[in-house]
Amino acid sequence: MSQVSLTIDGIEVQAVPGTSVLEAAKKAGIKIPTLCYLEEINEIGACRICLVEVQGARTLQASCVTPVAPGMVVRTNTPAVRQARKLNLELIMSNHPQECLTCPRSTNCELQQLASELGITEIRFSGANPSYEPDFSSAALVRDPRKCILCRRCVSVCEKVQQVCAIAPQERGFNTIVAPAFLEPLGDTACVNCGQCALVCPTAAIHEKDQTAEVWAALSDPGKHVVVQTAPAVRVSIGEMFGLEPGSVVTGQLVAALRKLGFDKVFDTDFTADLTIMEEGSELLQRMQNGGQLPLITSCSPGWIKFIEHFYPGLLPHLSTCKSPQQMFGALAKTYYAEKSGIDPADIFVVSIMPCTAKKFEAGRQEMNGSGCQDVDVALTTRELGKMLKEAGIDFNSLAEEDYDHPLGISTGAGVIFGSTGGVMEAALRTAYELVTGQALPALDFEEVRGLEGIKEASVDLNGTVLNVAVAHGLANAREMMERVQNGKQYHFIEIMCCPGGCIGGGGQPIPTTREIRAQRAAGIYSADKSMELRKSHENPAVQALYKEFLGEPLGHQSHELLHTHYTARKKY
Repeated sequence: MSQVSLTIDGIEVQAVPGTSVLEAAKKAGIKIPTLCYLEEINEIGACRICLVEVQGARTLQASCVTPVAPGMVVRTNTPAVRQARKLNLELIMSNHPQECLTCPRSTNCELQQLASELGITEIRFSGANPSYEPDFSSAALVRDPRKCILCRRCVSVCEKVQQVCAIAPQERGFNTIVAPAFLEPLGDTACVNCGQCALVCPTAAIHEKDQTAEVWAALSDPGKHVVVQTAPAVRVSIGEMFGLEPGSVVTGQLVAALRKLGFDKVFDTDFTADLTIMEEGSELLQRMQNGGQLPLITSCSPGWIKFIEHFYPGLLPHLSTCKSPQQMFGALAKTYYAEKSGIDPADIFVVSIMPCTAKKFEAGRQEMNGSGCQDVDVALTTRELGKMLKEAGIDFNSLAEEDYDHPLGISTGAGVIFGSTGGVMEAALRTAYELVTGQALPALDFEEVRGLEGIKEASVDLNGTVLNVAVAHGLANAREMMERVQNGKQYHFIEIMCCPGGCIGGGGQPIPTTREIRAQRAAGIYSADKSMELRKSHENPAVQALYKEFLGEPLGHQSHELLHTHYTARKKY
């Protein structure tokens, strides 16, 4: 493809026609500040922070929406540009609450960072601050319109990436607010609690519902036996909260940090990820052998579950009846573990550390009480755990590695890869292949289902039986997959994860979470898998002991009572 030649700050730059000046500058190593911009998602030129001078143009141009042109001469750092950027930012800040010291995004706020970079030391204007009250109706998210700068990044992600469209600009002019239709509470909408809006919000206009106080209270209660489980993706992202590179595998330090916080036992959600493979794999084989509803669709992702309940309720019979690993763990902690430890289940307080805001909603679902009480008491995000560790003064990076407690801390590499898109599928195939064929896998890594491509398909030969599988991540891709199923495309097994990249890109992960960071975290996940002594779920000795001592067999009566559930059709509005 022919290239366009232009000059930016005296540097000759080559760019593909249609490229924005902003992107061309970035490739040339020239930084132009932005606020509303999200590459390929929100390119609307609304904030006017990315203004530049273009020779021959009568006014300054928003570089994110100005395409390159042959011979174009661009200047990004003139007095007029700097003055305009500062003025526009000051006007935005004039309508923004001055609550930086107590804001959830303090020190990690793009508005705050820009003010520092652009040298704003005073706010010269007094704007009409919105009087809208925060919306606490959601089980997972808090919407605070007072801090919204109308960048529409959350709107574009909800509409384009997730295709849920739970929020949009309402009203007009100075009364504009990003909210659900008719200003309904967020908790009364088809919002799936995925938190992708919170990941891209530059301020704290949308953020996770903070439950750290509940956990601190439980930890300080001598009558509570407080156990914690950590999701696979957390071990490759929590380090970012302490300055480490994305994808750094810090499993041992994570365990040590949680012990220092005061948890009585530190367990691994990977254990019940292995258990999920045993139950879900058995369910798949049973449906294939007995003419059950196919394709079988995974049920590990609570945002995806709420999405299908709202938008494709007719396809609910295709869902696996398995609870997610988080919920399986909670049920076992208050039955199997309680029995082995001689502890009253009523005294056990189960905390989850999850990359996901939707796990908060899932933990509170009425169906999740297989133990006779709420399976999981509190689900914290990776960000909330980081906050607790900093509050406790724990020097995370200096901690010596420690091991998980037994028996619910023993896991395999198959459990680890649940954290990335395609991981559940790959873990299931590792076990299904050997259970069906009776032969060892020639290669453990199923490359066909890995990677950040939105939809992936593969066919696997199980000793003469061809298994057609598919993987989708991000709800726009999930919607396309459901349309394929409705149109009759034949699959046996489908993995769907709500968030782009799977759990590594969950709404509760450290901010920022970009495509590049997702790729780094995924690499960390597969590195952790390769380092494990055991890499197949059916080889987990603790899972084998669980069936022998307590559950009996996969899909048995006890498993059905504790590890399986049902889902509910919901209205779109």
